[in-house]
Amino acid sequence: MYEGYEVTDWTVIPPFKNEPIVDFSKPENEEYMKAALEKVYSEFGKEYDIVIGGKVYKSEKKIKSINPSKYDEVVGYVNSADETLAERAVESAWNAFETWSKTPAHIRAEYMLKAAKRIKERRFEFDAWLVYEVGKSWVEADADVAEAIDFLEYYSRDMLRYASDQPLVRIPGENNELRYIPLGVGAIIPPWNFPLAILVGMTSSAVVTGNTVILKPASDSPIIGAKFFEVLQEIGLPDGVVNFMPGSGALAGEYLVKHPKIRFISFTGSKEVGLRIHELAAKPQPGQIWLKRTVLEMGGKDAVVVDETADLDAAAEGIVVSAFGYQGQKCSAGSRAIIVKDIYDKLVEKIVNRVSKIKMGEVRYKENWLGPVVNKSSMEKILNYIEIGKKEGTLVYGGRGREELGGYFIEPTVFKDVPWNARIAQEEIFGPVLSIIKAEDFDDAMRIANSTEYGLTGSLYSKNRARIEKAKVEFHVGNLYFNRKSTGALVGPHPFGGFNMSGTDSKTGGRDHLGLFMQAKAISEKI
Repeated sequence: MYEGYEVTDWTVIPPFKNEPIVDFSKPENEEYMKAALEKVYSEFGKEYDIVIGGKVYKSEKKIKSINPSKYDEVVGYVNSADETLAERAVESAWNAFETWSKTPAHIRAEYMLKAAKRIKERRFEFDAWLVYEVGKSWVEADADVAEAIDFLEYYSRDMLRYASDQPLVRIPGENNELRYIPLGVGAIIPPWNFPLAILVGMTSSAVVTGNTVILKPASDSPIIGAKFFEVLQEIGLPDGVVNFMPGSGALAGEYLVKHPKIRFISFTGSKEVGLRIHELAAKPQPGQIWLKRTVLEMGGKDAVVVDETADLDAAAEGIVVSAFGYQGQKCSAGSRAIIVKDIYDKLVEKIVNRVSKIKMGEVRYKENWLGPVVNKSSMEKILNYIEIGKKEGTLVYGGRGREELGGYFIEPTVFKDVPWNARIAQEEIFGPVLSIIKAEDFDDAMRIANSTEYGLTGSLYSKNRARIEKAKVEFHVGNLYFNRKSTGALVGPHPFGGFNMSGTDSKTGGRDHLGLFMQAKAISEKI
């Protein structure tokens, strides 16, 4: 059902098309998913190795991955690297770079297409790992897998564009060309919230462009990282191109980032860690002969704005899905709803009514839409913000932790009458907490929307064409949506990345992204 295709003729690769989400309402797909959940559950508790240059390493220190829906279940263990192994990984990656950087672009792309095909074949298995290891609902898990496939497919095709003849102004007496060449060895530091999609996107964009990498998966989702590395081994990716090195955040954030032989750092995560990486990477180390490049995707405090002309039912649905999809654990989550006063009370009522219908519980069961937050420290942080919110706004729904369910569950929580400059309206909470803010009018709503230090995503519900056009200019975010939710960017149609403290606006899944992992070499020959 999810057959890929063999790459035999590069002239007939079909145009890129987004991978559709599995329809779990079909009985056969529900059965496939249940079988995958059983299979993956039977593999709980296994240990996964560090792999550097094709060689397997174990360590005394282990990282334990648990099921946040049922935290007495151990999903698995990975070995945790130390600085000695990190050094070995850097050397291994540079050794592999000598060959991989000279490998033709179409061959590198073919490896990525083979990886996409293999993930399609193992799709329900990957869905199940995402359900168990990071608490994604079935649909959220499958969207994660589909996006991973999209990254592999899209970047493979786009690399062929970069490898083709580049348009230059032609002058008599010279042959001129522009070549894009890889940077070198990079550190890939992905997040836990999209532990397949973003990890795959970050890794594949660096590798397909001819670089070699050290992949350090997030400590809350290392098993999914190990499973993707299995795919790379299954397709025969040469040893050392990707070195799988789980370890502590300090190891990646300090040792690798400061290493003089690391050429670039690709990071997705919190603002605080991203700024630290940016700072460390900016300071040259002894023996370093280049300026390190950082590709950073950081936080968001995203807003869904609604004016008095909007379809209020559609707006209520968009607000709830944006705020509470995957428990609000998305940098694009619409954690602020900014509503003009004329429709404020009516829309608040619709939002609360919609939230009251959310089913929360163990996400191994299809009927549960809202799962757990990822770990205990996240739960404690979010509950602390809820206590702050009780002093800043009016709690109208939720507000409690539900750990008695066996996992790190927090009720979907809604505050209304929140001041625009309140902490819960300015700081990224990364959990199922929505702050509703009243605006005087559309212009005031725009001012409030732009009032945070972030600039990632935003959404406006309006039927007023003049306001939509004005928002295109004034709503200062990297991804702006009209009359739809603030989450769910697709590879290809929605190149993703934000402004201000949301990162370097790297536009993943777009035509600008691969250029961040290469440098342009102009070559001129007199004739």
